[in-house]
Amino acid sequence: MQNEAINTNTDRNMPKNKKVHDYQPLVTSPESWRQQDLNEPSLFINRELSQIAFNRRVLELALDPSVPLLERVKFLCISCTNLDEFFEVRVAGVRQRIKLDVPLVSADGLTPQATLHHIRLEAVQLVNDQYQVFNDVLLDELAREDICILRRKDWSKKQRTWLHKHFERELMPVLSPLGLDPVHPFPRILNKSLNFAVELEGRDAFGRDTDMALVRAPRSLPRIIRIPPSYAKAQYEFVFLSAILHDFMDELFPGMRVDGCYQFRVTRNSELFVDEEEIEDLARALQGELQERAYAEAVRLEIINDCPDNVEKFLVRKFDLDPTEVYHCDGPVNLNRLSEIFTLVDRPDLKYRQFSAHIPLAMREEASIFEAIRRRDYVLHHPYDSFRPVVEMLHQASVDPDVLAIKQTLYRTGVDSVMVNSLIEAARNGKDVTVVVELRARFDEQANITLANRLQEAGVQVVYGIVGHKTHAKMLLIVRRERGRLHRYVHLGTGNYHQGTARAYTDWCLLTNHRGIAEDVHLIFQQLSGLGKVQKLSHILQSPFTLHKSLLAKIQREAEHAKAGKAALIQAKMNALTEPRIIRALYRASRAGVKIQLIIRGPCCLRPGIKGLSENIEVRSILGRFLEHSRLFYFLNDGDSELYGSSADWMERNLFHRVEASFPILRSADAQRIREDSLELPFHEDIQAWELHRDGSYAKRGDCDSHSDDDDAKIGLLHAQEQLLRRHHGH
Repeated sequence: MQNEAINTNTDRNMPKNKKVHDYQPLVTSPESWRQQDLNEPSLFINRELSQIAFNRRVLELALDPSVPLLERVKFLCISCTNLDEFFEVRVAGVRQRIKLDVPLVSADGLTPQATLHHIRLEAVQLVNDQYQVFNDVLLDELAREDICILRRKDWSKKQRTWLHKHFERELMPVLSPLGLDPVHPFPRILNKSLNFAVELEGRDAFGRDTDMALVRAPRSLPRIIRIPPSYAKAQYEFVFLSAILHDFMDELFPGMRVDGCYQFRVTRNSELFVDEEEIEDLARALQGELQERAYAEAVRLEIINDCPDNVEKFLVRKFDLDPTEVYHCDGPVNLNRLSEIFTLVDRPDLKYRQFSAHIPLAMREEASIFEAIRRRDYVLHHPYDSFRPVVEMLHQASVDPDVLAIKQTLYRTGVDSVMVNSLIEAARNGKDVTVVVELRARFDEQANITLANRLQEAGVQVVYGIVGHKTHAKMLLIVRRERGRLHRYVHLGTGNYHQGTARAYTDWCLLTNHRGIAEDVHLIFQQLSGLGKVQKLSHILQSPFTLHKSLLAKIQREAEHAKAGKAALIQAKMNALTEPRIIRALYRASRAGVKIQLIIRGPCCLRPGIKGLSENIEVRSILGRFLEHSRLFYFLNDGDSELYGSSADWMERNLFHRVEASFPILRSADAQRIREDSLELPFHEDIQAWELHRDGSYAKRGDCDSHSDDDDAKIGLLHAQEQLLRRHHGH
């Protein structure tokens, strides 16, 4: 998508005397970079602004003509939900530092106050662009495919009659309008819920003058309603719930006149604050925090564009916000509700084509997965390779009389997980089962508490992990007796034990019975479930103990090879790169002559392409049908190369405040496959990717020729994920 494809007109989101698109990141000229001072703030991109840039790349997929239309609608919605979480977590954190007067300056030199200011400028532009994509692009393209989202002015008399009956029958009985007066104070508004501020004129049944009321739309109500085909002109016609409530709002206030009705939504701080060292029961403490999170401190107010100043000021005051924390919406508040159309519309031609995930032939031929793994290691690339072998491994272990013990970490698993059922079955079959459940997995806390209780009721030993450190490592260890001796089988992955995300995220995993790796996994589980000093691991690099310093050492080793005139190469793929010491080490390696290729899906604080410093570093971002989620680290090491899969990004939280596992890929054939699929393909000249420039901006490479007649071939040539689908499945 070209920059001019999204061009926002002036609106109420724009700061006075400031055009958002005039904003440039704080970057000094290349000549002013001091090569010897790697603490120079201008060498670092602000993490929060880089996160917004990632959301912009997601939004650009909503304009990509090579992406099926309903998938483009999903990408618009994803950009909206991502922005919600950004405000709930990242913006909330910046506001909290300001509130507590924490004088923390990030590596890029921005204070929390300055960071919040620049977030506002970038977020305003992004919100405006989201609504322009919705109003000026997707609505028309959907209509051309006989999928219409009707505004109130477009309703026919017949449709309005049906909608009115639907309002009376399905909506009005569950609505509870609230007039605001001294007896009815401003209520607690649920995080991200749809609400209406209603201006009234007249007296109510008790003779009271009431000029303002609130109407909350319960979450039990669908946000999009399909008009029955017998009332529709197009094959699919939809109306937003907000439009129906707006049109018939006066029926909630009989005898009074509705002078105005304005949608709004408040976003709240969703971080949980639990002092783990001062509590006796983490699960119980989290339960209490979860109940309050829905009504925590407000961080953003979204409101419909035509809301008058007096109503806006009233809401700003009630939520204790600054006027700069208000975002005006040129359409329905919360565009994410549009995602329901994807399910409601049965048009396979407007969605990505389905494919069958691959299972290695040798694994299919063996009745026992343990027999297959005993013969050789396997690496699986999800979702191109099926997650089924991992599920089957645990299922076979749960019923195998030779299996004595199972140990597993669970971070996110999903509802009604088959793997959880296998763990429960294993415990009921008398096996020793230990599960490390991370209760603090953000937005999955309640699900994990429920999961932990369910496992405990079945006799599973449940461990919550380590105080102050989230357990983020993805590990499964199975102990099996074979011919009178104990053998260990291990699964290590870059993603979660979640069957849904295994179909939607790209991740790598290793299945092995390698004695050294299995012993390392055993020692990590001992750390998590018991007490004791740090154990020395032979193969696995572990956060918070060895991973960070090992990465620094390996980066420095490549630099020494380059200085000695040897070939030197670092390739890494991850979700985010923000840790300053790692970035400085990469700068030094680049300056020494190391070729560095980075595939960073989301935030990246490193500036590539700086002459004399980072000109040997390339950074690319891949976005598409699947969420790029794998973490891989490759070091050439003068021909004695090393490749690691990992659960950890190169971020402060992963390297210092989480339990992470980074595992080696020892079979050369497996390492070659991983490099070809994930580390080299994104740098092919014919592959579509976003390239990071030194000023923090991204430029899309490999844009499709919109005049080509062969869209399928064009996608296959230019998108890495489609290329892999064709390579592995002939799709």
